[in-house]
Amino acid sequence: MKIFLAGIMQGSHVAALVHDQTYRDTLRELLQSRWPQAAVYDPFAGHGNSIGYDMRRASEVFHRHVGMCREADLVVAYVPEASMGTAIEVWEACQHGRAVVTITPLVHNWVVQLTSRAVYRDREDFAQALQAGDIDRLLAAPPPTS
Repeated sequence: MKIFLAGIMQGSHVAALVHDQTYRDTLRELLQSRWPQAAVYDPFAGHGNSIGYDMRRASEVFHRHVGMCREADLVVAYVPEASMGTAIEVWEACQHGRAVVTITPLVHNWVVQLTSRAVYRDREDFAQALQAGDIDRLLAAPPPTS
């Protein structure tokens, strides 16, 4: 199984800053614990200095990551606040029939609602759903039709 770990990086920062990325370790550990054989891709892991990329490199990395979302079996998106890059990743995954699970307090946001097969308010809710087998059932079910 291929899992893409999408989530906020720059968010709404006006300055060239990146949000705290420690959530990625927690989510990766949860996912690997549930599915030890899964390939969990964390786009920040290999691009921790991406804030300094020139536009050519940024475009190359961004397009590759969006392409990976189109191919992943599961996209887990962590969105504590609006994230334009994550929105594009989940949109592309959804448009290509991929399963998207979003962890966010933005439960009324249309993009979240329209692209996610399941929405969890926080990491604890997601961890409980993962442990209870809810995500396994979601992955086994046929994709919803629009």
